[in-house]
Formats: sequence, structure tokens, C-alpha cells
Amino acid sequence: HLQLVESGGGLAQPGGSLRLSCAVSGYTLDYNGIAWFRQAPGKEREGVSCISNSDGSIYYADSVKGRFTISSDNAKNPVYLQMNSLKPEDTAVYYCAADYSIATCNVGYEYEYWGQGTQVTVSS
Repeated sequence: HLQLVESGGGLAQPGGSLRLSCAVSGYTLDYNGIAWFRQAPGKEREGVSCISNSDGSIYYADSVKGRFTISSDNAKNPVYLQMNSLKPEDTAVYYCAADYSIATCNVGYEYEYWGQGTQVTVSS
């Protein structure tokens, strides 16, 4: 099993930056990457970004491309989501997710393990 804990959320002004972290513990040998999702009140969950250590693939949603960067220190843990040029529409609860069974980057996959989420609020 995996345990995921997000941190780094908070309040930022439009145009500002935040860096989210996803720390993974448990049996970490065989999981191959992390995906970041977000959900705003009244909206569907959105796949924001993912990174695979198995095939090196990286994905960004069009809504964050060029502003967000996903990275990791040692190819697995922790995984960061650097968020620059933040907009009010980035306001949401951000979750990281992982799974043993996926070998590539795919935010459409039904990940088994999820963190508790961290709130990001972008407002002046």
C-alpha cells in the first residue's frame, strides 16, 4: 500500500506562485509515478499533471501548460508541482495520486491511492 501526503497549499495572489509537494510512503518500490488532480467547488475533478518514472512521460493539462511544472528529487519521491502565474481559476483542492498498475503517465486512469488534498486559493 501507499500513503500520500500533500503539502504547500495556501493563499496566493494572482500572478503569484506556490509549490505543492507530494510525499509517498509505504511500499514504494513498484509504483511508477504520480498524478496531480484538482477539484474546485461545483466542478468535476480535473487531471492537472503527471509524471512517470517508468517511461519518462510527463503531461500537463492545457489549462496549466507553461505555468505549472512537475518534478521530483530522485525520480519518485517527493514529487513537486511548481505553480507559477497563478490565476483565480486555479483555486481548488489539489490531490496527488499513485498506483502500482500504471506504467505511464495518464490522468484518465483510476488511481488507487490518493492523498487528503491541499487547498489552493488564488485571490487578491
